[in-house]
Amino acid sequence: MTTGWQRNGLWTLAVLLLGGGLSYFLLVGKPAPEPKGLPLISQPNVDVIVVAPEKHSISVETQGTVRPNREINLISQVAGRVESVSNLFEAGEFFVAGEELLRLEGVDYRFAIARAESQVAAAKQKVAEEKGRTLQAAREWRDLGSVQANDLFLRKPQLASAEAALKAAEADLGSAELDLARTSIKVPFNGRISEKYVDLGQYVAPGTAIAKVYDTDLALVRLPLTDRQIALLDLPLNYDNRQAADQVGAQVRLRVKFANQYWEWPGRIVRTDAKIDINSRAVYAVAEVERPFARVEGSNRPPLAPGLFVNATISGKGLEGVAILPRAALRSDGTVMLVDPSSRVQKRDVHLLHSSAEQAWVQGLVTGDRVIIRESALTVAGMQVSVNNVTQVAGGDH
Repeated sequence: MTTGWQRNGLWTLAVLLLGGGLSYFLLVGKPAPEPKGLPLISQPNVDVIVVAPEKHSISVETQGTVRPNREINLISQVAGRVESVSNLFEAGEFFVAGEELLRLEGVDYRFAIARAESQVAAAKQKVAEEKGRTLQAAREWRDLGSVQANDLFLRKPQLASAEAALKAAEADLGSAELDLARTSIKVPFNGRISEKYVDLGQYVAPGTAIAKVYDTDLALVRLPLTDRQIALLDLPLNYDNRQAADQVGAQVRLRVKFANQYWEWPGRIVRTDAKIDINSRAVYAVAEVERPFARVEGSNRPPLAPGLFVNATISGKGLEGVAILPRAALRSDGTVMLVDPSSRVQKRDVHLLHSSAEQAWVQGLVTGDRVIIRESALTVAGMQVSVNNVTQVAGGDH
């Protein structure tokens, strides 16, 4: 007779045998996996351009403020009341070199001239008298039969004193005439009055400022240049031996917005500043514009007045072996990626001359180099790639 404990043991054994059989079937009896090859990785596609480096001139963009070639305070050298003023003696008016702007009262100086003329006449009479006495003394000494004569007896010191007095009187006359001439206030260059400080009837003393005037024949613009910009330009550098004094500088186009319109003036770089700016370390080139106030026939262009802020484009010098690339082709480390004849990527160091938002001008490439202008993020040097297309040939002037 079977007991309950025995029945439970048989059931447990049966369950174990059944579970073991199922486990063996699942682990051993399933089919073996079939071997598969590694997936093929496609080559990255890149866009390239074929470069043909040429000689290029790269213009430089900079800015500056217009100032006159010369600006002076007109100072009176003599004293007097302002007797008359020119119609042009007003702030903003133009004048020509040597034109009288105002005149001081000259009565006192004419009196001084009359007194000086009287002194000159008296001094001339004194000289004539001493010359006569000198001749008489020489005859008397000769009659005495002596060979050597005393200078005092011959009145040579007296004659020299009279002649010196004549020169002093003539100098006083010249000084009086010069003072009278200085009552006429003039400027030795063509210019414009920016400020005036005196007017009709006002008394001025020597050293009084009459007006502030500036030259209108030339205008100057100081243009800051960085080290990279200097390398692109042919600057007239000044040396102590002055061998480069006549060197012709680069041409400049000055642009300014005035009355809601843009206007241009041609100019030329004539020199560089005597020192480098200690704050910015920039070198300042000086551009010169001739006749900035001249009216252009058939144009409403305004005058290039001092104080205008202008944008300047300076023509660059010719540089050999320059290739123009899209800005995206230049990497942050100053290199470009090329595709060699075997379609592998190579890195090339280039010398960046100039760049804008769209283009980069570089040296260090040769004709026929294929430069990558668009690439996959996975593209690295040495990788074989698929060239998508040749979009353009780098070239053209700037």
